[in-house]
Amino acid sequence: MNLKKLLKISSVLFLTLMFVAACGEKPTEEDTNLSIEFTKYELENGLDVVLHQDKSDPIVSVAIQYGVGSNREKTGRTGFAHLFEHMLFQESENVPQDQFFKKIQDAGGTLNGGTWKDGTIYYEVVPKNALEMVLWLESDRMGYLINTVTESAFYNQQEVVQNEKRQRVDNRPYGHTNWVLDKNIYPEGHPYNWQVIGELVDLQNATVDDVREFYDKFYGPNNATIVLAGDFEEEDARALIEKYFGEIKKRQEVAPLEPQPVTIAETKRLYHEDNFATAPQLNMVWPTVQQFTEDAYALDFLAEILSSGKKAPLYKVLVKEKELTSRTGAYSNSQEIAGEFHIVITANEGVNLNDVEAGIQEAFTMFETDGVTDRDIERIKAGLETSFYNGISSVLGKSFQLAQYNVFAGDPGFIEKDIQNIKAVTKEDVMRVYNKYIKDKPFVLTSFVPKGKMDLIAANSEKAPVVEEEIKENVDKTVVDSNEEIAKTPSAFDRSVEPEQGPAPQLNIPSSWKAELANGMEVYGIEQNEIPTVNFSLVMEGGHLLDDMSKNGVANLMTDIMMEGTANKTPEELEEEIEMLGASINMYTTRESIVIRGNTLVRNFDKTMDLVREILLQPRWDEEEFARIKTRTVNDIKRSESNPNAVAGRVFNKLLYGKDHIFAYPTSGTVESVEAITMDDLKTFYNNYFSPSVSTFHVVGKINKDKTLKHLASIEEGWAAKDVSIPSYPIENDRDKSSLYFVDIPNSKQSVINIGYIGLSRTDPDFYPAEVMNYKLGGSFSGNVNLILREEKGYTYGARTNFSGSKIPGTFTASSSVRTNTTGESVQIFMDEIMKYKDGISQEDLDFTKNALIKSNARRFETQGSLLGMLQEMSMYDLPSDYISNEEKVIREMTLEQHKELANKYLDESKMAYLVVGDAATQYVQFKDMNFDEVMLMDKEGEEVKLEEVAQ
Repeated sequence: MNLKKLLKISSVLFLTLMFVAACGEKPTEEDTNLSIEFTKYELENGLDVVLHQDKSDPIVSVAIQYGVGSNREKTGRTGFAHLFEHMLFQESENVPQDQFFKKIQDAGGTLNGGTWKDGTIYYEVVPKNALEMVLWLESDRMGYLINTVTESAFYNQQEVVQNEKRQRVDNRPYGHTNWVLDKNIYPEGHPYNWQVIGELVDLQNATVDDVREFYDKFYGPNNATIVLAGDFEEEDARALIEKYFGEIKKRQEVAPLEPQPVTIAETKRLYHEDNFATAPQLNMVWPTVQQFTEDAYALDFLAEILSSGKKAPLYKVLVKEKELTSRTGAYSNSQEIAGEFHIVITANEGVNLNDVEAGIQEAFTMFETDGVTDRDIERIKAGLETSFYNGISSVLGKSFQLAQYNVFAGDPGFIEKDIQNIKAVTKEDVMRVYNKYIKDKPFVLTSFVPKGKMDLIAANSEKAPVVEEEIKENVDKTVVDSNEEIAKTPSAFDRSVEPEQGPAPQLNIPSSWKAELANGMEVYGIEQNEIPTVNFSLVMEGGHLLDDMSKNGVANLMTDIMMEGTANKTPEELEEEIEMLGASINMYTTRESIVIRGNTLVRNFDKTMDLVREILLQPRWDEEEFARIKTRTVNDIKRSESNPNAVAGRVFNKLLYGKDHIFAYPTSGTVESVEAITMDDLKTFYNNYFSPSVSTFHVVGKINKDKTLKHLASIEEGWAAKDVSIPSYPIENDRDKSSLYFVDIPNSKQSVINIGYIGLSRTDPDFYPAEVMNYKLGGSFSGNVNLILREEKGYTYGARTNFSGSKIPGTFTASSSVRTNTTGESVQIFMDEIMKYKDGISQEDLDFTKNALIKSNARRFETQGSLLGMLQEMSMYDLPSDYISNEEKVIREMTLEQHKELANKYLDESKMAYLVVGDAATQYVQFKDMNFDEVMLMDKEGEEVKLEEVAQ
């Protein structure tokens, strides 16, 4: 073997996690002796290889992490690491344009990449027969890519990344906050002074030569770690890695970055008038220290103790006593070379941020007086074991963990030391780091306030120099590449030949069981013994459907109030008991159900279920908490009015379902309806609609049927059934024309597009065939609309189409967020592609659809969460345990003729609603000259606005 060294670190980590408080069961050796066995070695070219075998499912994950993030860039050349992440998905010498995604999806896999300040990672999860193909693909872009970086491909991805920035930064409330903070925490030239996405001007000015230089320096094998986790034979994997990666030449040496923590001499105070904010937000940030240091661990604990839960000083002062906000947040952000400590408070509407700042200082005084208790430390450590198991529940999670530790700690097995460091944190450590980094130390403060609300900014603040992009007319840029043939890098074998994959794994549906309790509640379960945890859900039918139109939002408030204590426990006591078990219990409302969702260690399942029973059957009806919940809900509703995507979703539902259907209104309710709801309304809802007769319990984990039913006995005995009638609303697709609806959000940098109409219910025999039919139109990255709007045009970060549905008909929806000055053309492209799709697809596209959907089932049963979703679908729609096998039959038997028939039956662009949410001043008028039957300007509530003229 051509190996520089074979460091077989057959490391087995026996982690006995003793974070169990008095209320939890003592762990047995079987529970806690978790072994993660891996092998690490290094190729001659410097590539680190980490192998972890896990034969639980017939899948394998490949993750490659490069030691390059935005921290390797320079002033004036920012955004390169992220931009290059995009470039690596384009083409390489032996993989044609846009084939990377398609080949992985065709094999039944999933893939993506990510860039952050300290690193870049690419990953795939595929059926095990596709491992060699993935290694071929990954090695080709590591060693055989740069000759294919053309001007046109580079320009396209520049546009895609700029649209990502508009979507994630420019077109959302508080989107520029991190830019302002980092510019003022870190000095000019510090690697954390700029954003990962980069400066817009830098992205626009970047050249192909810049990219080639960046690639040559940072994307060599000697600056990378590859991790394989899953079902493979180690000897075979070694041979394949040597074949595909061994001959790639080492590139420039990349010296490790030394820690560069910073200090600031004096407090800096800045403000920004935010075009999308409806409430003021205050950030206070202190410079701290890099990751894996003793202080970094203690700072994590400090953030939890200051802000998380009802015992937290920030909560007590800002939420409970002064009612300045409905949420508090603090976190420590220790990274590779430096760190910061953040407090983030989004205030209630109209609150002056001076009052918030004063409240934070008052909370600090409370913290200094009360100090930190041993129980505070225990409470935080208790959740670590559950979090650890959840983090390694998938081969991808294991890949990420092993890669991160290898790159940043030099050892894939550093988790053992990491956990020891967390266990070692004491209450004295927490107070020490508070005094060292926070108390009386300079900080950066930002006040982001709604436009025209300058009176709300914190005192003595200076205007932050945020640069807002100007909306200009779209000018198509034609980039002509050279006709020269791409030079091929020499290789020991013919890399243009794609490896054979062999037979795909056969469908292997896990065994499930079903029972019915004496009170009528059905129970579904799957025993999965890979990790000692349990995931469960209790689903009650009804939800938003049971809301009275005049009191919309009661169902939503129900799931909030029921988590605020019980008849025997204060809200604070309930919260602490859940935390001390290392468990999580959440309750939420959907359109058609109320759900209690939980995750716990199997040894604590009985005590967790005791708490679920208490929550369910002994509500507290706490008036004080109810008032705070209403305030928080109203805040969320008001803030959603500035979010273009939220506005689009709300208006789209009203247009499609009509004013007489409950789905036309958000589950959260409106400001007016929520303010009118009383505690008596909630009690009436509880008494009328909470019943085991409309409930189903689902459980997945290291627990069998008998033990599950034993733990449910108290709920079975204490919860009596009642008749519950769930209302039905008439619904049909009666649209007979194409209508363009425009909602104005002035100066919006992107337009949100939603196109569609009422479609099918999940129970309709044609629903799943229609989903299969839709796949190539817009059901994945390789869908036609995404390939045109993103990959060809560069107008968007992503475009999709889908059918949604439940027991009630859902919608067909085509959607995207596009650069503002491409709005009209993008809408037309959607219309044209839907129309052309009805002409039929090629056999190649049908084969791609079948492969992607059938082969991906190998990944479908890996985690407890995915299995829980399968059980919920079975119970909701009364499906047989082998319903996925029936879905495969639908896919296999679909013909081109059936595909075309379905497209013509369920896609009619001439009768759809076309909703655009964006800048009316520059984009609205053009639609009057397009081929729509009607064009209307709407407000954010979906009501027509009668304007004689729209500013142009």
